[in-house]
Amino acid sequence: MDDAAIAWPAPRRGGRQKDKGKTMDTRWLQDFVTLSEVRNFTRAAEIRNLSQAAFSRRIQSLEQWLGARLIDRSAYPTQLTEAGEKFRSAAVDLLDQLAEARAGIGGAPARNQIRVAAPYALATTRLPQWWRQWDAGRCLSCALETGNVHDTVSALASGAVDLLVCYHQAAQPLALDPARYDCLQLGADVVRPYASAALLAETGLDLPGSAERPVPLLMYSPGVYFARLIDAAIETAPAPIHGLRVFESEMSDVLGDLAAQGLGVAWLADSALCGVRGDLAPLPSRGWDIEVSVLAYKEKRNDRPALAALWQRMGETDAQAVPAA
Repeated sequence: MDDAAIAWPAPRRGGRQKDKGKTMDTRWLQDFVTLSEVRNFTRAAEIRNLSQAAFSRRIQSLEQWLGARLIDRSAYPTQLTEAGEKFRSAAVDLLDQLAEARAGIGGAPARNQIRVAAPYALATTRLPQWWRQWDAGRCLSCALETGNVHDTVSALASGAVDLLVCYHQAAQPLALDPARYDCLQLGADVVRPYASAALLAETGLDLPGSAERPVPLLMYSPGVYFARLIDAAIETAPAPIHGLRVFESEMSDVLGDLAAQGLGVAWLADSALCGVRGDLAPLPSRGWDIEVSVLAYKEKRNDRPALAALWQRMGETDAQAVPAA
């Protein structure tokens, strides 16, 4: 659905059909709904995995197609015009109808199947243990989809999955409307810089480093949720970091393996390290640690019995007490 374009009748103004905007791309609706929720062009563009310029052009294309201004660009923070407020509910309804139609035609899950989206780091560490508790003899089937924050949030918004399990940090919130989605906190974690224990013992490596001895950094690719968290932590750190970016990857497993081989420093979730990589150790300084929550989301309108029973079980389970992998 994210790549679809639909030819709709162009709007008429004064009895005359516009020459522009005869084709409406459904991605414009998703862009507009995201912008209406976060009220910030830069943040909305990041969530939609677009440059701000490309995102702005798509919003303008939607306005041209409608023949009306949706955004009041003279206000800060970003505000919707009266037409924008009216169109927002219509856009949400249209996206919901498309998702329901898609599910009805061929994407509907089996009766006891729960479609779950999660980042790879959670899918391989905490989710398996939690799933055993949530299922607890119900014989549910889990269809797991992994991806970055854009992919997993889009999967939930489009109806492609029933449940989103993700990291959350107050400084980098997800643009999910609480009026549309239910939310549960499943646990907490700390993302902190790790390096090879041998490298730390040999060199005394620590942040922030120095101009003479910059720290080799193993970083997440732009667009990965952890990348935004780490950038924010570096910006607000007690001292400027002197570092050299030596490797980039979307996957924490890759960065962890490289750190274990002594190639540099990687920010990793504690839960991913517990009992797995004894050759890694956190750096001595604590000023670059990041506390995160693990949340679960589901759409309020998704009333499938299997999902409702699972959600209730998730709420009753003390996920905080589950060992972190």
